[in-house]
Amino acid sequence: MRPNVVIFLCDQMRRQATSFMGDVNVFTPNLDRCAHEGIYFTNACSTYPICVPFRFTLFTGEYAHSRMIPGLGWRMSPAETTIAHEMNRLGYQTAYFGKWHLYGGHVQLPGYGALKVNRTPVPRAYQGGFEYWRGFELRNDPYDTVYFADDDPAPRHIEGYQTDGLVDLFEHYVLHDRDRRRPFFSVVSVEPPHPPYIAPPEYVTRVRGRELIMPPHVADSSKKRHLREHTINYYAMIENLDANVGLVIRRLEEEQLMENTIFMFLSDHGDLLGAHGLRNKQYPYEESVGIPLVVYSANAQLVAKGQVVSTPTCTEDLYPTLLGLVGSKAGDAKPGFDLSPLMRGEAHEVDRPGVMLQFVAETRPGAPFYDKAWRAFRAERYKYVVLGDEFGGTPWQLFDLANDPYEMHNLIDDPNSRTVLKELHGLLYERLMETQDDYALKPAFGYAGLNYWEYAR
Repeated sequence: MRPNVVIFLCDQMRRQATSFMGDVNVFTPNLDRCAHEGIYFTNACSTYPICVPFRFTLFTGEYAHSRMIPGLGWRMSPAETTIAHEMNRLGYQTAYFGKWHLYGGHVQLPGYGALKVNRTPVPRAYQGGFEYWRGFELRNDPYDTVYFADDDPAPRHIEGYQTDGLVDLFEHYVLHDRDRRRPFFSVVSVEPPHPPYIAPPEYVTRVRGRELIMPPHVADSSKKRHLREHTINYYAMIENLDANVGLVIRRLEEEQLMENTIFMFLSDHGDLLGAHGLRNKQYPYEESVGIPLVVYSANAQLVAKGQVVSTPTCTEDLYPTLLGLVGSKAGDAKPGFDLSPLMRGEAHEVDRPGVMLQFVAETRPGAPFYDKAWRAFRAERYKYVVLGDEFGGTPWQLFDLANDPYEMHNLIDDPNSRTVLKELHGLLYERLMETQDDYALKPAFGYAGLNYWEYAR
């Protein structure tokens, strides 16, 4: 029988916010165990660091620019082939628990607003092919969450804290509802640590008793004080997440399933949380685009033990990787790389210079990048970003991440970085063409413009 797959997807957890990645403000023993006994990626990236486009790419394998997806307020077509469809074809029972956010969850309807979306079901045709459904579009209130079961339009309230309740639903599925004749492919999608920063009181008390260490690129001392409460609750939410990861692993072990199960933990994007004086996500800074990516199995033939990979990865890699982990390939060619050979210990790096990152469009006036969009090329050492409106992007940022991990020194105008800038601009240029991205790029570093005409000015 093919291996079971469990994806634990959280919302807005930055890559750095675990003990195994060196954050002294948080304790994550269960994630640490999965990382140290499995594999973790120190440069995993969310290609498009906001909820909707990440989820689209996770479930379809396609770049968001291929569907011109804005940050929010977008609905995925039922015609899309998803990872659930692929797994169904392979004989899996597919099951989904939690936040979906691919049914247009921020569309404001006259007289209804967001509340209607938060309290109405996602129709079967828009559930992405998952057979067993315990989901909802979005809520963003971890103590006031409802979900819907399959085609039943009646909302069901989650008692207590959302993450705890969704893990309870997953455990019920494993114990009572799964088809034991088939392997299962399950996604547990929780909103924490997404704002509002609300955590169970016992976790808040635990974190509040510690001295928080703020990184050097967080704003001045007055703003640090303002951020303290959000930061405390953010780490408390992550420690609750970690405890629930432990519950999932233990349940699978108790049911003697872990020997034939692959467990993946990741987030859809990060959280700036005061870095560079900013909040939320959207920006190409590491706190925004960097995500945790941990893969674990008790069976070393499924996931080799004790691996740390520094090769940059992107969201587009996840779809082919999930299929590769169960011994299959996508029915259609996908733009990402299958990372499963790294996870099995059969390879140690990906043969590419880096990955492209992007912010395609924003429909909300006043939101970041409403009038401009960016593209970036993320190599292991450097990150290069262009920014511009419809008339063309121009060089904006260059960071040496090896020597400047907090991105405090923009080298875009550094004459000594000219060679690196030209190389990275060329790599970005090539990736834009390879992926048929219509982003307008102005001439720079000896390269002609792309999707750009001088008269457009």
